[in-house]
Amino acid sequence: MLKFMHNKRFLILLGALLAVLALGFALFGRSKAPNPLPDTTTRPALTVTVTLPQQLDWPKTLAASGNIAAWQEAIIGAEISNYRLTGVYANVGDLVRKGQILASIDQATVASEHDEARAAVAELEATLVEVRANSERARQLRERGFFSPQQSTQSITAEQTAAARLRAARARLEAASLRMARTRIVASDDGIISARAATVGSLTQPGQELFRLIRHGRLEWRAEVTAAELAALKPGLVATLTAPDGQTLTGTVRAIAPTVDPLTRTALVYVDLPPAGSGMLGSGMFARGEFQLGRQPALTLPQAAVILREGFAYVFRLEDESGATARASLTKVTTGRRQDGRVEIIGLAADTRVVASGAGFLADGDIVRIVAEPAGKAAQ
Repeated sequence: MLKFMHNKRFLILLGALLAVLALGFALFGRSKAPNPLPDTTTRPALTVTVTLPQQLDWPKTLAASGNIAAWQEAIIGAEISNYRLTGVYANVGDLVRKGQILASIDQATVASEHDEARAAVAELEATLVEVRANSERARQLRERGFFSPQQSTQSITAEQTAAARLRAARARLEAASLRMARTRIVASDDGIISARAATVGSLTQPGQELFRLIRHGRLEWRAEVTAAELAALKPGLVATLTAPDGQTLTGTVRAIAPTVDPLTRTALVYVDLPPAGSGMLGSGMFARGEFQLGRQPALTLPQAAVILREGFAYVFRLEDESGATARASLTKVTTGRRQDGRVEIIGLAADTRVVASGAGFLADGDIVRIVAEPAGKAAQ
């Protein structure tokens, strides 16, 4: 009986083992069954539009920067010293005319000197009249033999001495008149007052600056350009500057400096600007601008077609076009001028088809699907 139970248990274990083996063979056979064929077609990475470079006639410009300065700035001061200012009649920003009174000096001392010189002239004029009368009388008496030649010479000498003294006195009177006129400090030319140091009650000093005047209100842009760029510039060219408020104004190249700074390797170009006082630009400002060098054809692409990667410009050129799909090949290009949302491209053939939209999401070698541009964009 015991032997029969052992045999029965052995048969059960053997049956379980055979069942496990059968299940393993079934699973192994299923794994070895042939798989379906893989999809060998590559799906497009992105749907894009395509464009061709467009030839446009664009203006050629040269960018530069520099300071705004006065064309000529005159320093106005007092021509007599140690006199007190009694009035100041001009302020910074005032438009003045040549000869207009800007300030006045106390005239009391100068007026007394002028009156003294005038009195001295009157006295010497009377003396000269008397001496001339005596000299004429002496001449007549000498002709009659009453005067000796020595006495006649003395009368002539006295007349000449009196005349010389009168001329000296008149010169002193003229100097006093000039000093009197210089008690009024006037504008040396038409222009705009750019600085004022004069204050009522202060004493005038030799060489002291009281006012600074921009002659005729003329400003100039002193643009700095490199030595290599000088050859493209000449007097008469138009320059366009942008004011801090965004407005633009134009000027004309007046002169080009004949020397180049040996340290910076730059030269100055002097551009005449509209008169000061317009509020757009002022002396001392820093400004950027462009010189208009004429017009030149440019091969252009939409700005969206040009991408920047690692500091370089690239476009995606289409290759291996097959129906509505193609391969996008990353191509390095050089950019130039920019205008109205387009970029000048250098180093690309005019018949090259490039990705117009979506270029920023592509990688080199991606397969793309090509669609037509909307009618509105195509017209642009």
